[in-house]
Formats: sequence, structure tokens, C-alpha cells
Amino acid sequence: MGRVLIIGAGGVGTVVAHKVAQNADVFTDIMIASRTKSKCDDIVKAIGNPSIKTAQVDADNVDELVALFNDFKPEMVINVALPYQDLTIMEACLKAGVNYLDTANYEPKDEAHFEYSWQWAYHERFKEAGLTAILGCGFDPGVSGIYTAYAAKHYFDEIQYLDIVDCNAGNHHKAFATNFNPEINIREITQNGRYYENGQWVTTGPLEIHKDLTYPNIGPRDSYLLYHEELESLVKHFPTIKRARFWMTFGQEYLTHLRVIQNIGMARIDEIDYNGQKIVPLQFLKAVLPNPQDLGENYEGETSIGCRIRGLKDGKERTYYVYNNCSHEAAYKETGMQGVSYTTGVPAMIGAMMFFKGEWKRPGVNNVEEFNPDPFMEQLNKQGLPWHEEFDGNLEL
Repeated sequence: MGRVLIIGAGGVGTVVAHKVAQNADVFTDIMIASRTKSKCDDIVKAIGNPSIKTAQVDADNVDELVALFNDFKPEMVINVALPYQDLTIMEACLKAGVNYLDTANYEPKDEAHFEYSWQWAYHERFKEAGLTAILGCGFDPGVSGIYTAYAAKHYFDEIQYLDIVDCNAGNHHKAFATNFNPEINIREITQNGRYYENGQWVTTGPLEIHKDLTYPNIGPRDSYLLYHEELESLVKHFPTIKRARFWMTFGQEYLTHLRVIQNIGMARIDEIDYNGQKIVPLQFLKAVLPNPQDLGENYEGETSIGCRIRGLKDGKERTYYVYNNCSHEAAYKETGMQGVSYTTGVPAMIGAMMFFKGEWKRPGVNNVEEFNPDPFMEQLNKQGLPWHEEFDGNLEL
């Protein structure tokens, strides 16, 4: 029985639910749970499968989660709620004896900072319970790690340089909007950049380093160095890496809006007093910005995300570029969501599929690159995120 519970009814949760429902041979029983049950009901209506169950749950409340898990008895929880809620959901999984998968690592609410240490600390408890926890199974993190593992397995004796490149060349025709949760997105982009080189982490100013990179079918785009959590796990699991970086594209209009938001204090994550009421400026901003779930209808263009890798094979240097381009229009036609939600939601479903098929079962807390990448890569081609390879070309990095 492939009994799965999806927590989260945003854009990514919507895509996960659609893709899980499409693979009924693997996922036999499905529930979607969220703080707002009506959102879950809307997803079920859009899918057109009344056998999918829905529930209301507060993902910050361990007891509520445990009660729901004990009632529905899922084999696996797919966590596509907020990163703040990773630890409460992991705690509930341990108490109820449920396997776990997420797409983004934990970060505390009061600090724009993320690292795997909080979740890695659960390794022994999951191992002793005989439960599998799969961390970071979206696209980046997620597919980026699987691409790296695939390259290491098939094409390199030693990976030395890794650059993860993420371009969204789409146009949603809004003056300013974020492609996923605005609060998480703005926190991520406005913190310091960081990359790994020669055994050490190098810190940069926010968006300080940037350069033009050429993306397939898109062309050159200004790409900015950010810190991204998969760098931490990849340099741990592939210790031959001398340098690892993450790059993301931003348009000038987006950056201008972002600068203004910061300058006027709307990116603050601390509480302020407004007429006797405590509010967090960034959370208020999130409430007035366009909902990422609603961007898909008029979204044009495509994303391009991949890994550019340099290293050694049989004593000779070689380069390798593996990537996927995803059409916003095609993603919307299939799931009602835009491409950024699609590229995160599809890999989350495939990760759960890998678990249910017995390909990815290992008690403890695991990052995706620790598993066999081959069956996952095969499913990417079948489930809507086909990948392409370029060998020994100019990586531009």
C-alpha cells in the first residue's frame, strides 16, 4: 500500500498532489492536509479525484500532527509546508512511526539562516526507529544533488568544481511578485552570499558577486551568487569538491523593488508595534503581494536549472553540464501552477515514489545524493522534467 499524506496546500503542494494522483499504481491512498482545509478541498476538486481525503492541521503543533498521522496511518509524509515547520513534522513522524520527506531545510522563524545541522541531529532517532527521512527533495535542493550524484557515479572519478545554476526566464506580467512563498524568498535573497572553496566557507555581501551566464534556449542572463543549502550537504558527501557555488538569475526590476523593500524596512523579520498590535513587516508584505499560486495563468517562458561540473576521469579533465528546461505554460496546463512550483513538486513526488518502490529506503536522516540516482533520473524523464547533457563544453565558470 502506498499510503501518503501531503502537508501543505500551496503551489508546490498542489503540484505534488496532481503528480501523486497521476501515479495511482504507486500511491494507493492520498490525503492532503493544511491549516486551511478549504484549500485542500480545492486541490481535490481541480484533480477530479474524490477519493483523495483532506484534513485541517496546524503543522506547528506536534500533538495535532500525531493525532492526524495515527488516524490516517500514512507510510510517508511529504512535507511541503513552511521550512519553519520541518522539526515539528519530523518530531510527529517519530512519535507516530511515519517516514518523512521534505523539499527545503529547516530555518528558525526569528533568523534568516538555514543549515542542515538541526535536521541531521535527528539521524540516530530515525535510525533507531527504523524510519527513513529524505531531506531536500525539490529541484534545488533535490535534483541538483541527484544530478551531482549521477555525474559522480557515471562520468567522474573526482568532482572538483560544482556550480548549480538556476534561471527563471519567465514573465508573469506583475510589477513585483515572488515565485514561491514571499517571506521565504525574500529572506533567502537578502542574506549574505556564501560559497565553498578549498575546505572553507567564503562569505560575500548579498548579491555582491554576479556575472552573465548563458542558459540553453534562453541566452545570457545576469546570475547572482547566493548561499543555498545543498552546497552544505554536497561538499560533505563529495569531499573531492574544491569549490561549490550556487547562482540564480534576477531581473533589474525585481532587484530594484527588492532594494526599496529593504530600504523602507519591509524586509524586517522582527516584530514591530502598530497601533497596539504586534506585526512582522515581511509577513505583512507577504499578505499584500501576489500569491505565487495565482501567477500561473499568464506566465510565459521557461526555467532552466542545472549543474555545471568540472573534474577528472581517467586522469584527464572533463566538463559536464546537466540541466532541465521547464515551460511555465506547460506546467500550468497540467497542474494549474507555474513552473517554479512544478519543478519543486515533481521531484518531491518522485522521491516518495522511490521510497515506496523500495529504491530509497534507509533508516536515518538522508540527503538525496546519498541514494542511487539512476531510478530517480529515469523517472524525471517520465514525469515531466526531462534532462539534457553537454560534455566537455565551456562552463563559463
